[in-house]
Amino acid sequence: MRPMNRAPWIAVLTATLLTGAALLIGVAKSGHAQLPPEPESDSRIQQGFAIAPVHLDLTNKNRALVGLGSYLVNAVSVCNACHTCPSYTPGHSPFAGGDGQINAGSYLAGGVPFLPSPFVSRNITPDAAGKPAGLTFDEFRTLIRTGVDPEHVTPLLQIMPWPTFRKMGDRDLAAIYEYLSSIPHADTPPPGTCFAPDE
Repeated sequence: MRPMNRAPWIAVLTATLLTGAALLIGVAKSGHAQLPPEPESDSRIQQGFAIAPVHLDLTNKNRALVGLGSYLVNAVSVCNACHTCPSYTPGHSPFAGGDGQINAGSYLAGGVPFLPSPFVSRNITPDAAGKPAGLTFDEFRTLIRTGVDPEHVTPLLQIMPWPTFRKMGDRDLAAIYEYLSSIPHADTPPPGTCFAPDE
């Protein structure tokens, strides 16, 4: 019986261990998981790029996650409805027969009141450090999973549908975060200039 050549198996094992070590180093450096990329051919990624209403900064971003995040934010989660004031460019509201063009100037900048409550939607565009709503990925994930926002009026978010969004997987939340990190910062409109989403 001929002895088995172990060289190919050792090479495979070594490559696997090095890949795992690189992934762990990436997690340690970034503070959040470096997920394997989605296939660029995923139709949701392509659609996400097609429907993004603002210019995206892809510098140091996972392109596939940004595209998937845009799809989740703009086609599934309707974040624009509560976080943009007004949601649509004047004259473009689909509820008045318009084409639904998103208001890019205040895209996701918050400031929408939910009267008669004291709640106002939060600005979820990137801060000066590039963090959406000033949150790290871990803080963002905790907020979505638990509804706890230390900057909010009450201990739990009352309007944000976090009880539904918390069911998303880590990859989807990472994609949303990556997308929100890639959009331009926008200033929150001054108080009194926004109206409730149904007005």
